[in-house]
Amino acid sequence: MTTTLVPDRTTRPAPQSLRPDRSKHTRAGLVLRYTLLALMLVLLVGPFLWQLSTSLKGAGESIYSASPVPSQPTLDNYRTVAETIPVFRYVGNSLLVASASAVLNVVLGSMAGYALARLPFRGRAAADLTFLATIVIPFEVIMVSVFLTMRSIGLVDSLAGVVLPAAASGLSIVLMRTAFLGLPRETEEAAKLDGANAWQRYRHIAMPSVKGTLTVVAIFAFVFAWDDFLWPLVILKNPDNYTLTVGIQYLSGTFSANQRVIAAGTMIAVIPLLALFFSLQRWFFRGVGEGGIKG
Repeated sequence: MTTTLVPDRTTRPAPQSLRPDRSKHTRAGLVLRYTLLALMLVLLVGPFLWQLSTSLKGAGESIYSASPVPSQPTLDNYRTVAETIPVFRYVGNSLLVASASAVLNVVLGSMAGYALARLPFRGRAAADLTFLATIVIPFEVIMVSVFLTMRSIGLVDSLAGVVLPAAASGLSIVLMRTAFLGLPRETEEAAKLDGANAWQRYRHIAMPSVKGTLTVVAIFAFVFAWDDFLWPLVILKNPDNYTLTVGIQYLSGTFSANQRVIAAGTMIAVIPLLALFFSLQRWFFRGVGEGGIKG
């Protein structure tokens, strides 16, 4: 009996020298990634640190010195700002405007977003496109018509006139609509069968489920209102009503050659925003996870 020898076709591992060295590619990718992250960190945080360092430097120290850390830190520049302009009044005005804008955007934006996401009505698709379109239209395009509207209702030179045009932005409505669309319908349908109306479903079921997105909307509205310069400059005439961004501009004229004082005024405007973000960052990232900034 003849025995047929079958060649061994089992795949053998390639020699070590012929295998691609994936560890080198992985290390190169990590180096490139961290290099880009470090570059972005320098570009984003570097100007802030330079402004902070400049605001703490005394008159005898150059703002362009090689060392970014002041040799003798001082708060004299902040005292000069407080003595030159009523900075605390301006901070109070900005807090009032930004807080009112945040509250109105949360309330009105969530109501409009829920209506677009859950309530059937004629023209809903057109309303969706309209709110999306308002996001890409610059405010400068409609600023004249908005000013004429504010003048016709007697809100020129008032903080209410600063707040009202941004009371319900298209961005807030779109964010809330997207968040509500991401919620399962089963709970609301069960509540509807139990007799809950649209307001009860919105208040007791939908709103508690999108707290993260509500925080995102509030932070965005607060920051936009706090940083806004053009609209308060146009509508406010009385210096007592100025917001902080408008009031700080006078430092550029009074101390045009003293960058230390101007940097101190800028830091006064930035610090409240940093405090707000760090206190609400957990809710902010939760809102991002809910899909609040998608679509």
